[in-house]
Amino acid sequence: MRRVVVAFLSTALAAGPLTGQALPAASPAAVGLDSARLARIGVVMQAAVDSGRTAGVVVLIARHGKQAYAGAWGWADREAKRRMTTSALFRIASQTKAVTSVAAMALVEDGLLRLADPVAKFLPGFAHTLVATPTDTGLALVPAARPITIRDLLTHTAGISYGTDRSIRDRYAAADLGPRAGPYGWYLADKAEPICETMERLSQLPTVAQPGSRFVYGYNTDLLGCIVEKVSGRSLADFFESRILRPLRMTSTWFYPPTSARDRVAAVYAWTDHGLERAPDGPSGQGDYLDGPRTSYAGGAGLVSSAGDYARFLQMLANGGTLDGHRILGPRTVALMTTNQLPDSVFGGGNGFGLGFQILVDPGRAAQFGNPGAFGWGGAYATVYWVDPKDELVVVFMTQLLPAGPFDLADRLRAMVYQAIR
Repeated sequence: MRRVVVAFLSTALAAGPLTGQALPAASPAAVGLDSARLARIGVVMQAAVDSGRTAGVVVLIARHGKQAYAGAWGWADREAKRRMTTSALFRIASQTKAVTSVAAMALVEDGLLRLADPVAKFLPGFAHTLVATPTDTGLALVPAARPITIRDLLTHTAGISYGTDRSIRDRYAAADLGPRAGPYGWYLADKAEPICETMERLSQLPTVAQPGSRFVYGYNTDLLGCIVEKVSGRSLADFFESRILRPLRMTSTWFYPPTSARDRVAAVYAWTDHGLERAPDGPSGQGDYLDGPRTSYAGGAGLVSSAGDYARFLQMLANGGTLDGHRILGPRTVALMTTNQLPDSVFGGGNGFGLGFQILVDPGRAAQFGNPGAFGWGGAYATVYWVDPKDELVVVFMTQLLPAGPFDLADRLRAMVYQAIR
């Protein structure tokens, strides 16, 4: 049995080269992981592919700054018979938010931006925000009680949703947002306009909660990315490249991949009543990341990346803001970003939210493996990541499902990662 386990693990580790600058490699044993227990991951991932629950999966695990496990299963493109590899590219959607949040905090460190700055300082249209408020007779638009701040955007407490709420969806649709922006409102890759033009239209639309009153997930980080452009005088793509991607040697991350990388992009699949089907073209499926206008640099959900690249970004955060001699942020900034900023009630008490990340506050109350202070998030295509500073652990899970349906593979992975720690 042990030979089978070791052979299976070897297959996972050799599933394909991580294009770009990978983290230094180490054997699982060298970083305190049990190889036989790690092999359980491959069994579960392959079973998900074989059962038709997903077309393909990539998992990368790093510990103590060393890549100890990288596996790929299934298909990057089932119809084209293109196997999944660890160098595949994925639409990471809301995992982009972490990169934009780091960009904004870099400007805070530069002294060019403050967490307390009002958004209206950079986009005057937000000086008179209205809030859609239910009344006994219907809906009223009332003035915001205070200005929306940069901190509100980072913590998703600005009251800005994705415009799909019943009370405001028609207004957002008329502005080519909300229901007109993909199936869930977040998709902007088909916009033939710079992101700040889109955000100017957003400024004229009502929010759904008073600033600072509660967590509302929406266009907050797209707006933050526009502010990064305004403050830096550069496009978000250029800022990412110069301040984050190039220093970290993330050579497989773009808003819009070059033509030469086309064959590395994994296809999107949809979970339907009839099982797994290839997703259609357009916002609700394959998207416009290869052949679209390539104009909107959406900081909330726009990037395409690989597991290896994203692991380098996360390792930088795990290291307190530095990697391979390149400091992106100071350690106190990373500490602030990964400290819970919200009341216990926001995520049921066990989780909170920092400046760009969900934070595990109480593993018992959250019923979640990990240590207090672990942080992470995911993306609309069912991608997930987390960093556990106490265990010096970085985990990246990549697949491409939209919609994903009742998909629990990332939760299963979390348990299998922690059970492999010696």
